[in-house]
Amino acid sequence: MRAAVLQEFGQPLVIQEVAIAAPGPDEVLLRTAAVGLCHSDLHYMQGMRKIPLPGVLGHEVSGVVEAVGERVRDLQPGDHVVGALSVFCGLCRQCLGGRFALCMDTEVKQPPGKARRLSHGEQPVSQVFNLSGFAEKMLVHRNALVQIRKDMPLDRAALLGCAVITGTGAVFRNAQVPAGASVAVVGCGGVGLAAVNGAQIAGAARIIAIDNVPGKLELARKFGATDTLLASEGDVVARVQEMTQGGVEFSFECIGLPATVEQCFRMLQPGGTATIVGLFAPGAKASIEGSEFFLEKKIRGSALGSARIRDDIPRLVELYLQGRLNLDDMVSRRIRLEDINEGFAAMQRGEVARSVIVFDGVGG
Repeated sequence: MRAAVLQEFGQPLVIQEVAIAAPGPDEVLLRTAAVGLCHSDLHYMQGMRKIPLPGVLGHEVSGVVEAVGERVRDLQPGDHVVGALSVFCGLCRQCLGGRFALCMDTEVKQPPGKARRLSHGEQPVSQVFNLSGFAEKMLVHRNALVQIRKDMPLDRAALLGCAVITGTGAVFRNAQVPAGASVAVVGCGGVGLAAVNGAQIAGAARIIAIDNVPGKLELARKFGATDTLLASEGDVVARVQEMTQGGVEFSFECIGLPATVEQCFRMLQPGGTATIVGLFAPGAKASIEGSEFFLEKKIRGSALGSARIRDDIPRLVELYLQGRLNLDDMVSRRIRLEDINEGFAAMQRGEVARSVIVFDGVGG
């Protein structure tokens, strides 16, 4: 099969032939339908987080089942599925406590270089994120997949497993935003737009979208933002406090920068909650003024929106088909596998919400 392979950090991906193994007892072989280009992939390409090379990235995926392992009973060839980062074992303390996104079973959630599913000649190729969606086929653990309705377009379904479940989950599961609340979302890429949309679905009365790219703010209004702020124009915190007469009840940091974490905490009203969703470089630290905790402000993390993928992804499908979840406007470009490097270049230029690779012969 063809795959886009990371050979060297900081260098373009290389399209080459990669061999894929047959399904093991708990594994599923998929034909990849679509895969979104995510900032997390770009961080790994740039070497922000090191992995054994060569490797195949890509984790925001949908596909069609081609074959299943002998212990897989609930999927069969032809089923449509979404892949998710939060593969889980279902047996560890975190899973039994309902925190599936925090599963640490390394036999299921295998780190890059451990799985022996991909190879090029005699050389093993790292499977990254337990999915490796930048390829025509994927071989993954059953618990990384969720079956979906066949009337759900696969090019939009791909977004559910990362950007959308992360952004909406931060709203629904982490912060549990109630109807009538005031919300600010800092960073309006795919995850931030999903958080904006999630806040709208939750019934938030005021949703302030903040970014430094005017086009993303225009897009945020399509996802439910009631107000927008261009981050480069003045003191963001002061402007939010002025607009809301004292700050928002909930803020969401969707970039992964210490400065925006600090802004999200400072723009809260007393008793407010800042949820940190962005992916940070190793060693990054934010500074919080201790006296603010006297105002009972809270700051919390979010791992993939605390997703329970088998519950959440089918519900997101229903919300899309009802016209309440906006996926259509999130897909800025549909590209081919061979255009992947230009897709990441467009991401770096701030031109897109999401570019989605669509593979031939699978359907959209």
